[in-house]
Amino acid sequence: FCIVTEELVRKKSEHNERLISTLEEISLHQEDIEVIEHIQNWCRDLKILLLQSNLIARLENLHKLKRLEYLNAAINNIERVENLEGCESLNKLDLTLNFIGELTSLESLRGNHNLRELLLIGNPCVDYPHYRDYVVATLPQLTSLDCVEITPSERLQAIRELAKNRAIIVQRQADQGIERDEQRIRVAEQQAALAEQCAAIEDEDERIKAFWQAKSEHCPEIRTEIARQHRLGRERHESKSTPEPPRRERHFFAPDGRPYNMNQAKLPFKFQDEADHYQLQLEVYRHLDTSLIDVDVQTNYTRVTVKGKIFQIAYNEEVKPDESTVQRSQTTGHLVVILRKLKVNELLTAKPSTAGIKPAPLGKDTGKEAKGEKLRGVVDISNICPPADLPDLI
Repeated sequence: FCIVTEELVRKKSEHNERLISTLEEISLHQEDIEVIEHIQNWCRDLKILLLQSNLIARLENLHKLKRLEYLNAAINNIERVENLEGCESLNKLDLTLNFIGELTSLESLRGNHNLRELLLIGNPCVDYPHYRDYVVATLPQLTSLDCVEITPSERLQAIRELAKNRAIIVQRQADQGIERDEQRIRVAEQQAALAEQCAAIEDEDERIKAFWQAKSEHCPEIRTEIARQHRLGRERHESKSTPEPPRRERHFFAPDGRPYNMNQAKLPFKFQDEADHYQLQLEVYRHLDTSLIDVDVQTNYTRVTVKGKIFQIAYNEEVKPDESTVQRSQTTGHLVVILRKLKVNELLTAKPSTAGIKPAPLGKDTGKEAKGEKLRGVVDISNICPPADLPDLI
């Protein structure tokens, strides 16, 4: 079963950047923990400790948690209240659905002067006669018991009858203790018989079915055995499950050395080809910390890493990495990369000149001469538009 390890505590303290020495709240529920240990030494500043739905049999190793205000140990195997005297700041204690039969063990909480709320719902002791009156009188600092507010008149009445009620409680818990001892012996015999029965069954599925169909009592031993069977079932399922296929190796370049275009982060972007530079506008998340962005400008490609995801774009003309600039908008968070070209594209800078062209004279060859005049000079490719019937690229 699971034990409290430093790795587990750090895993559960991600909200505190995995720092456990300054941790004020931690949830260790549903971890099959049987023994409380190490927490008081690693997390001295804890204010909230959640240990519900485990297999804890004793409240122990908590006396150093002087700032602890809320302890939730519901749905465990606890049979008595103990070892909480050192938790001076304890304000709320939840022991719902445990096996507490020794009700007089609550007297150990008299020194916890800050205790205001106590929950014992679902424990054997709540069925004792005068249970509520005894608890209200024994712990005068409480304001609420089992989610029901304690009134001043109820407290006065309970204090007057405390001696009589305590005698009844002591007798009833003694009877319950005898019943519990008999239950331990009975359950041990039942478990031994069931184990012998299951051992005779060769088929694993039938053996598992026999265990779950067997009748059982509600007690700490059965809860522990059920948890063990659940763990074995998970291990069998994990061993039978098919392993994950290996991740495909990520390639940034083709075999011939040409850089690939990729957008793992699926970020919207704009890429403009100007005469003397390229302009890349990458719509990075607005509130993303700039320290999580890395830009690598090379002569024939630019790679932007955003939280470990790659955006890479290649270009046809070489650029000057030393003269390129990277900026980020403070309003939108977008990344703007200006890539200065090694050679200026004259075709994008030249404009057609009409200053030296004379009107063609009227005559027989006017159309041919005019056509020839129009073909002279540099073509402005920036104004070329595709015909309307040209299909889109697939």
